[in-house]
Amino acid sequence: MGKSTVAQLLAQRGVAVVDTDVLARKVVEPGQPALLTIQEMFGAAVLAPDGSLRREELARRVFASDMSRKQLEAILHPRIRELWQAQVAEWRAAGVKLGVVVIPLLYETNTAKSFDKVICVACSPVSQQQRLAARGWTPEQIQQRIGAQWTIDRKMTQADYVVWTEGTPEVTLAQLDRILAAN
Repeated sequence: MGKSTVAQLLAQRGVAVVDTDVLARKVVEPGQPALLTIQEMFGAAVLAPDGSLRREELARRVFASDMSRKQLEAILHPRIRELWQAQVAEWRAAGVKLGVVVIPLLYETNTAKSFDKVICVACSPVSQQQRLAARGWTPEQIQQRIGAQWTIDRKMTQADYVVWTEGTPEVTLAQLDRILAAN
């Protein structure tokens, strides 16, 4: 959809940003309790010889089964939420006026109510599939991931703002500047 690009553009504008995808990687680093729990639940095959998470193997397992995906989410989401909430608390204590938390599954995790405003970053389904295919994902993997989320139309209707990322970075930046000016 372009969430990472939008986050980078906001950071360049001086907005404090925390990305929960980054936090998700942090909570499964070797030695972290979440990684041990994942190994216990999904087996040793999800770990590489160096003790790191084999993301592709875990994804293969969890996106093939709604129950497995929900089990993984139950392990990860509370830990990720704790980290971004701690970051927001630090920002508040430091007097930061504007901060953004990038949460790909904002609505699916029932987290939208935690924020003053929500920006939905969106593109057409065709562009979304092309962008995911460019990451090396198969059509089946793309459909599994898209199927595990709310539709983009549903997300856009719930958001306070929508940033449409079909255009150039300059067009995206102009949309963000209008949103920043309104807040």
